[in-house]
Amino acid sequence: MQLVECVPNFSEGKDKKILDAISASIKAVRGVTLLDVDPGESTNRTVYTMVGEPDNVVEAAFQAIKKASQVIDMTKHKGAHARMGATDVCPFVPVANMTMDDCVKLAHKLGKRVGEELDIPVYLYEYAATKPEWKNLAEVRKGEYEALPQKMKNPNWKPDYGPQKFNAKSGATAISAREFLIAYNINLNTRDKKKAHDIALDIRESGRFAKDKNNKIIRDKNGKKIKKPGLFKNCKAVGWYIDDFNRAQISINLTNYKITPAHVVLEKVRELANAKGIQITGSELVGLLPKEAILGSGKYYLRKMGESAGIPEQMIIETAVQSMGLKDVAEFEMDKKVIEYAIAKEADLVNMTLTNFCDELSTDSPAPGGGSVAALCSAMSGALSAMVSNLTFGKKGYEKVWEEVKKLSESGQDIKERSLIAIDKDTQAFYDMMDAARLPKKTDLEKEMRNKAIQEATKKAIMVPLETLGIAFEAVELSAKIAKIGNSNALSDAGVGAIIANSAAKSAYLNVKINMSSIEDETFKFDILTKADELLEKVNNIALMVEKEVLGKV
Repeated sequence: MQLVECVPNFSEGKDKKILDAISASIKAVRGVTLLDVDPGESTNRTVYTMVGEPDNVVEAAFQAIKKASQVIDMTKHKGAHARMGATDVCPFVPVANMTMDDCVKLAHKLGKRVGEELDIPVYLYEYAATKPEWKNLAEVRKGEYEALPQKMKNPNWKPDYGPQKFNAKSGATAISAREFLIAYNINLNTRDKKKAHDIALDIRESGRFAKDKNNKIIRDKNGKKIKKPGLFKNCKAVGWYIDDFNRAQISINLTNYKITPAHVVLEKVRELANAKGIQITGSELVGLLPKEAILGSGKYYLRKMGESAGIPEQMIIETAVQSMGLKDVAEFEMDKKVIEYAIAKEADLVNMTLTNFCDELSTDSPAPGGGSVAALCSAMSGALSAMVSNLTFGKKGYEKVWEEVKKLSESGQDIKERSLIAIDKDTQAFYDMMDAARLPKKTDLEKEMRNKAIQEATKKAIMVPLETLGIAFEAVELSAKIAKIGNSNALSDAGVGAIIANSAAKSAYLNVKINMSSIEDETFKFDILTKADELLEKVNNIALMVEKEVLGKV
């Protein structure tokens, strides 16, 4: 599932009615979770954090900007924070299965709509900037709201979207795409702020001023101080003393965790601190973070210990939590700290007990149905292959395949996780079809729009089980591999994995077929059915082969 975060900042931090109205506009959009609302009275500014699938988040952002344009009057605004509009900034941040280019497209999509429908000048900054000088938000916002009347007369300040006309009430809005920022603190067993800051200077990208043997700052021929770069890119750090802990702390902002992950910084800080006779007493991840970031840390420590990372996600995360001392400074609750877990709904099928899922399945409600069951079968197939792999890794007599089964166990976990997501995706696709069918159909235009919506929703309802069919193919291939090299005591489990992958494929195939009769696009029908037929045949052939081989050995 694609997830994007959006962090709009509004020029109001005092009036609860206004803030509640903006919150309500976001909450009204289905498929979006409002994670946080952080008002500041002195800055007269509030930061909202929402997350969800891309199109839904764009819609929620637009509705929030629209509401802000109605309830905030910039002619009366005063506050300590720099600002130029009722909605001052609105960045998109990739969380899961999103690239920065994807987020740039979202910034353009939102900017275009805000400009055209709300008559608000929109400037794109950072990764979405259309001019080099506009990458820097400070440059875009130079002079703030008060400078807008003159900017609207200057051809060089023509907005990316919207009119080049001063909007007195709403000002202008800056929209962007940026990387996820992780705030990370490392506590030390010293109260000496200078020692903490000395380490901070070593690790941060901007580094420190270079000094000679006499400890004097080195200057270039023009007398300018020369800087020695720090160890890590996309890393900002400072050392300070924290009264609450009676300890010195290194406070770090990681502006791109994919380039500089928290665990890599922590290990280097441990090394630098030990050289000074200092010990780390724990670390803290402030706010929420993407699952990918903490999983990466957990897998790093598992590899370092020579253990398999082909275990459930939450066990990998717990490894990271323990290895990094993330519970030593503050509480670390996965359900509150990891974005994907924080937005998970208790009512989701994937969060039900087996009993409740089967009970829900047995009612007269048409969803969940066979598509969700197909995804569940695929998940169980991946889980079984991961289990057989883990029962093989580290066992005597299988030393030659240890490295291979480590990789297979990770593949099994990946298949399991993607399949679990498809359980709810299939049910949601059905409800989207029902919503489309309920659209008004009194006029010719309404009929046309309704039919278009039904076609789009039906295609989506076909693509979800097709995705499950593809995952089932991966699952049966995996079961075939582990059946050949895995622990002979678990051979039957590998066979069951192949059989249940075949069940998943056949079940998903039926769910592709049943909705195809409603599709008007003949090219779509031909392409999808051709692909589905090919996948089904491949899965069935491999599954029968594995079943036969296993039966011959047990």
